[in-house]
Amino acid sequence: MKRFAEACEQIASTTKKLPKTAIVADYLKSGTAEEAATSAVYLSGRAFPVYEETTLQVGGALLWRVVEELSGKSEVELTAAYRKHGDLGAVASQVLPAKPRQGLGVLEVSAAFRAIAAARGPAAKGVLLRELLSRATPLEAKYIIKTATGDLRIGLKESLVEEAIARAYGATLPEVQRANMLLGDIGETLKLATAGRLGEARLRMFHPLGFMLASPAASEEALSYFADALVEDKYDGIRAQAHCSGGEVRIFSRTRDEITESFPELPDALSGLPQDAVLDGEIVAWSYLTQSGRALPFSALQQRLGRKRVSPEMMRQVPVAYLVFDLLYAAGEMLIDWPLRERAQTLGALLAAPRRTRVSISRDPQSRLLFEPGLQAATAQVIRAPVYQASTPEELDKLFDAAQERGNEGLMIKDPNSVYTPGRRGKSWLKLKRELATLDVVVTAVEYGHGKRIGVLSDYTFAVWDGERLVNIGKAYSGLTDAEIAQMTQWFLEHTVDDQGFRREVEPKIVLEVAFNNMMRSDRHESGYALRFPRIVRIRTDKLPEDADQIERVREIYEKQRKN
Repeated sequence: MKRFAEACEQIASTTKKLPKTAIVADYLKSGTAEEAATSAVYLSGRAFPVYEETTLQVGGALLWRVVEELSGKSEVELTAAYRKHGDLGAVASQVLPAKPRQGLGVLEVSAAFRAIAAARGPAAKGVLLRELLSRATPLEAKYIIKTATGDLRIGLKESLVEEAIARAYGATLPEVQRANMLLGDIGETLKLATAGRLGEARLRMFHPLGFMLASPAASEEALSYFADALVEDKYDGIRAQAHCSGGEVRIFSRTRDEITESFPELPDALSGLPQDAVLDGEIVAWSYLTQSGRALPFSALQQRLGRKRVSPEMMRQVPVAYLVFDLLYAAGEMLIDWPLRERAQTLGALLAAPRRTRVSISRDPQSRLLFEPGLQAATAQVIRAPVYQASTPEELDKLFDAAQERGNEGLMIKDPNSVYTPGRRGKSWLKLKRELATLDVVVTAVEYGHGKRIGVLSDYTFAVWDGERLVNIGKAYSGLTDAEIAQMTQWFLEHTVDDQGFRREVEPKIVLEVAFNNMMRSDRHESGYALRFPRIVRIRTDKLPEDADQIERVREIYEKQRKN
């Protein structure tokens, strides 16, 4: 663990990508394959591989208490150290005493993490955590805590660890990336790389793949990238990947969190597929009250999100449909390298095949959401998202108007020859919306409100990405409900980086969608732009911070606004 901690210190000391990659590669080669595999997971910012459901369930309060006991420092002294460093791992390195015979191996830490994860209750976890940190040197304790909290803060991303593995073991980066994507375990990927067997990696079912992303486009440019576009409605729901194997179905959000429990009626609707499959689509709140049926606004679906238990009454009040538009895996074969046109044909055949289930899969975009008489809970419809074709702007405009008449956001415009590129955004998939401009932003600071909101953190400063750094672009305080503000206040209090009294800098993890009237050039914000009358549309729990908009998107909106 000493070598691991020292390597982390080296990585943190440089901002350049190539030196970071070289340090990681040299470190990985310096130990055994088992040590390197465990370290690769830690360097990716996790205590356990992605595919595992194991978590330490160790909160900041418990870590703080253990550091306080082992250091012998007072609450005031620890608080002062935290204000200086803004990181409990760095605090531990400063305040924990160095003693003879301290020092741990990476595999010893791994075994301890497993034991802590298996322990029940804070008391039992605290005993094991105290024992682990008491045996570690102060520098080792720093990175044990950072790993436990999933926040190394050394400027290292999993993509750089993949590059380091390729460099260390003579593999190509695409080989490493594909194996890691399929396995969801960068440690196992490293072991395959050491043996020259990366090509043997196979999809691990119930490990979510990255989602292919779309780029915004204007109607006049949308058809300039490819001919005979495939066009779908853009639904106002949440992106969802469904893994179906035998009788088991699990559903994952765009952030790769499992959300099956929020939609307990969907597994029944998917469990009868004739072969194992991984589907990509959109979960929407769905109205069954009219003959045609239609998707409802996101605000209706929001009532279903984040619930550990969804009652039959809630399922009847807010029924859902799963609109499927892509197929990533079927019958033991990965399809992501197939052209979209072929994936679409295979998807249609899969959904049309006979199967045993309580609710039939519908290929009719206007089909009603059905309920079976006598059931305690509603059943959900799985619908093949309708696909149209357009080759002229006039055809696209007609499809857009029809989509908005159905209550949907706009259009998705796709290259029929495009392969599926997990986690990437390009010009193969385009999204077309003609509504008030919005940006996906990351909250960087919060302030207490005024009047009835004087006791809650309701004023949010937010930023967009400029390369790998966040630059502030505005501040908003309207748009959320009192309940959402109360919930966010608790989160921000627990994730404060710098407490400035009335204002707090917070961990940049919350993504908001904000709307605004127009955009101005301004030196008030680091981005160089300011939003006029910004307001919060919604909290984007389905997006990670890195999914927020880039400064290039801001410039595009500003230039388009100037031309208009």
